[in-house]
Amino acid sequence: MTQPTGPRPRLDVRGAVDLSSLGRPAAPAPGGPATGTTSGVVIDVTEANFPEVVQQSLTVPVVVVLWAPWSEVSTAVTADLVAIAEEAGGRFLLARVDTEQNPQIAQAFAAQTVPAVVAVLKGQPVPLFQGAASPEDVRALIVQVLEAAAANGVTGTVAVGAPPAEEEPAEPPLPPLHQAAYDAIERDDLDAAVAAYTQAIAENPRDADAQAGLAQVELLRRTRDLDPATAMAAAEAAPRDVEAQLAAADLELLGGLVEDAYARLVALVRVTAGPEREATRVRLIALFAVVGDTDPRVLAARRALASALY
Repeated sequence: MTQPTGPRPRLDVRGAVDLSSLGRPAAPAPGGPATGTTSGVVIDVTEANFPEVVQQSLTVPVVVVLWAPWSEVSTAVTADLVAIAEEAGGRFLLARVDTEQNPQIAQAFAAQTVPAVVAVLKGQPVPLFQGAASPEDVRALIVQVLEAAAANGVTGTVAVGAPPAEEEPAEPPLPPLHQAAYDAIERDDLDAAVAAYTQAIAENPRDADAQAGLAQVELLRRTRDLDPATAMAAAEAAPRDVEAQLAAADLELLGGLVEDAYARLVALVRVTAGPEREATRVRLIALFAVVGDTDPRVLAARRALASALY
């Protein structure tokens, strides 16, 4: 299948740093809610119902679109796909995935950017395209997906007008200090957010959400006044300048280049000693907290750090 190409989305902290633990509410899905005219042919996928969607691909062609609220291109492509799904009248199921709310699904599809559109036939992913695409190109690709599905015996249809799934129960309110931090982030008062998370940790040193939130906000605060081009050029010119390399790693993580950021600081640990090495190690640990200790990229970087240290 042909793959339309287009510009990558702009670098944005929300594309690299998962702020869901800060209490960010889910954004409305492009193309409208999966109810009414879209009931049955469009479904919003979460990590909870993802296995059911994959199972449905055994009998019905499934098209998965990975989108993010910060990407206008992804919301436009998703809205186009919703319209095409409605027109198709149940010949395929459109599965919308908000990658901010469901990062593990994006990782499962190895999505490097949004939008990313993947067909799933008999449980097997078939990449279609990433980036911008015109409605005409998208419509042509859907025709190819349906032809491929028919050739593989996947000819079932979705029941149009099926009753919508029950709404998930509302999430419990955030603890007061977490809410204070989130409110501070919303009004761009990062110092207040740091203070709120610091107080939460003082009251409960085992508060993992507060620790992650503090690491995220401190990253935002460190990079707020950096000029990316100038900072990256400085790091390139001085590979052993610890401050320049720390700034570059912060910017790489912020832009979604997680492995690059970690590799940069592990390499710096190998060539430094004393206080400079310790400062590098401490920053790397802080950047682990931004992404999350269970992320496979963090686990790999931890092993590399241990090798560099010992």
